[in-house]
Amino acid sequence: MTPRPSNNPSARRRSGVRPGLILGTAFALVAAWLLLVTTPGSRDRERAFTAAADCPAPVRGDADCLRTVTAVIDRTERVTRSKSPSYWLYITEADGTSTRTRIDGSPRQYPVARPGEGVEVTYWQGQIRYVDFASERRPTNADPRGAYRIPLTLGLGLGIYGSAFLAGAAAMAWTMRRSVRAYSWQVGLTITGGTFLAAFGALAPWLTDGIGEALQLTGLAAVVVLAVCALAVPFLRRRNRGDDTIALKPSVLTGEVCFPGVIMGEVPYAGSAGYLAAAPGVLATTPDPTGVFHRKAAPRTLTPLRVRPPYLTDPPGRPDYDGRAVVLECEDNGVPVLVVTRRKDAPAVLGALGPVPAE
Repeated sequence: MTPRPSNNPSARRRSGVRPGLILGTAFALVAAWLLLVTTPGSRDRERAFTAAADCPAPVRGDADCLRTVTAVIDRTERVTRSKSPSYWLYITEADGTSTRTRIDGSPRQYPVARPGEGVEVTYWQGQIRYVDFASERRPTNADPRGAYRIPLTLGLGLGIYGSAFLAGAAAMAWTMRRSVRAYSWQVGLTITGGTFLAAFGALAPWLTDGIGEALQLTGLAAVVVLAVCALAVPFLRRRNRGDDTIALKPSVLTGEVCFPGVIMGEVPYAGSAGYLAAAPGVLATTPDPTGVFHRKAAPRTLTPLRVRPPYLTDPPGRPDYDGRAVVLECEDNGVPVLVVTRRKDAPAVLGALGPVPAE
């Protein structure tokens, strides 16, 4: 039996707000760790490496000075588990020590890493930070210069995106007290603006040369995004004022089409079958995406009333279709029936049942 509409709107509101609060809080905590701990630590290591001087005498171990030794290339090996091309450079130092270091790119790119060629490798705190070929210096993956950009990118992106989720949850809690719509323009505007700002915040560290500059550029972008959102508010408010009926024209069906959708209500042909099959004068539910098997046809008495957005008071289990769902309110001999499908498929439902009667 199809569940009845919820008689506890407060519980439905809390369940709608809770995911945004959980995601927003989780993103904010991760971002705080990245921005307050990881990024400053990476920046401090970069400064220490940049300020390091050459070692006054041959040393071993994790020295804070730059130790440069000569070596010979033994071989190279391409790294296969990396999204960006890189390779292992195997070397043998003058004292017979064999080791390897990882370099971005290909060993066939300039400068070419040929076996038997002599190179100089520079250590800092026990790791090879760059390699001097005969014609060019190449940093290794252990070079701390610019390493702060990755945690700063993640921190800004996750922090702003998490803030957008928290702001969206607050907007949802505010609008749910005034409207039964499951999705309001206030929430959509908040999440959209936050997403654009998060994307720019993630890009800012790569357009600047420091943490402060990246934060200033992100702040400037925030002012621009807020201004655009403020300009969009009057337009969206006027667009969503009054009746929320969605005007759609029926499709002219020449054959049968099958698409995602469900029929909900206290009728025998209702149920979460998953798909709707629509043809001239015929609407049926089916679990088969081809629309062939286990069909339940709706009777001719099913009459469409209007198309509207999803409501919080809709029965539990109403599909969302990634925010693209619309609800066709119908009536079957006095029994309320809801047909839920994607907005682009709703005209096919109207083509099968007939147009919504004009008021």
